[in-house]
Amino acid sequence: MERLKVISGHLLPRGPSEPLRVLRSCGSGSSVPGTGEEVVVVHGRRTAIGKAKRGSFKDTTPDELLSAVMSAVLADVGLPAARLGDVCVGNVLQPGAGALMARVAHFLSGFPETVPVYTVNRQCSSGLQALLNIAGAIRSGSIELGLACGVESMSLRSIGNPGDLSSRLVENDKARDCLVPMGITSENVAERFGVSREKQDAFALSSQLKAAQAQNSGRFDQEIVPVTVSVTDESGRERRLQVRKDEGIRAGTTLDGLSGLRPAFKPDGSTTAGNSSQVSDGAAAVLLGRRSAVEVLGLPVLAVLRGSAVVGVPPDLMGIGPAVAIPAALRQAGLSLDDIDVFEINEAFASQGVRRGVHVHRYRHGSRRRLRVPRAAAGGGRPGRRQNLSGSGDAAEEVLDENPEETSLTDNCLFSCES
Repeated sequence: MERLKVISGHLLPRGPSEPLRVLRSCGSGSSVPGTGEEVVVVHGRRTAIGKAKRGSFKDTTPDELLSAVMSAVLADVGLPAARLGDVCVGNVLQPGAGALMARVAHFLSGFPETVPVYTVNRQCSSGLQALLNIAGAIRSGSIELGLACGVESMSLRSIGNPGDLSSRLVENDKARDCLVPMGITSENVAERFGVSREKQDAFALSSQLKAAQAQNSGRFDQEIVPVTVSVTDESGRERRLQVRKDEGIRAGTTLDGLSGLRPAFKPDGSTTAGNSSQVSDGAAAVLLGRRSAVEVLGLPVLAVLRGSAVVGVPPDLMGIGPAVAIPAALRQAGLSLDDIDVFEINEAFASQGVRRGVHVHRYRHGSRRRLRVPRAAAGGGRPGRRQNLSGSGDAAEEVLDENPEETSLTDNCLFSCES
């Protein structure tokens, strides 16, 4: 560390009265308080989460959804788009080269051509990866302010075949496991870790009740951008409506109803439509910045991004990713499990949510009350499964905005092909 200080003295110009700038240890993931170099969360908004194929966004293109949140975030804080150093959009179901949709949304939002934009695809974590990419650019000094987004239209972008792959895939177990469907990975987790159907249904019921309670209390109202869209019904009749409520929440869910559902992926399985997330449409955006630049502009500071981690796991058990990524992220940030007030769990399937909750509970020897999921993906319609909505990462990050007084760790699961 002393060696770093000496080197910094050669590289960083300072006046005779200016104190030596303190460098953070490599890999610590957090900046020293007071330097103004921290990466902070300024503001975030999202669309409502629509039911794919049959919901209010089924006929709405992803660039329109993305434009709505991009415009809203900047308008809310009064920031001209020209001040942005970069825009990164997480998107899984990318048509063609992928970046076209993001650039179209960019111009629909009134952004100048001088502001760059690009897309990133890390499957389920694409929205969070967009956030981390922008944060990395800020930390490196390349930019001072950036917009991280996620968007998916699972109604208009269908999942096709995996494309051309090597014939040697069948000779390698791990490579072959990359083709295991998401529903089967849920079954694998349930079988491997002894997560019963009863536990999964109880978790799903809790998720639905949390989501319904949050919606009824207006908890989501401030973060949702109302979007006016055109919807065509089965008879071909078109109507206009404003979408401002999540559509996947089933307030009348009961344990009896869940227990009566058939397995969705294998005859003797435990994963059902009731304890799995729904395929969905939606978008989200989060404004990030260097603290010093944010304070000069008089923008709010809602949270500090302390660190992150990406950890690979077996492809056929992809849902356990957060259980091993959480400790890695904490180490990188110099924190312990006891430092965390709230764990936000992104639920693809109840089997994985239960397993991850047990993992965190055992490690921190504390109350499971901290495993709080107000967005309740299994209930509210997590934006996607294997065909995951990239916006879910940013939507999860927005939970920090709602509770700035709490230290939170937001996690998301990585899809099998990256595991």
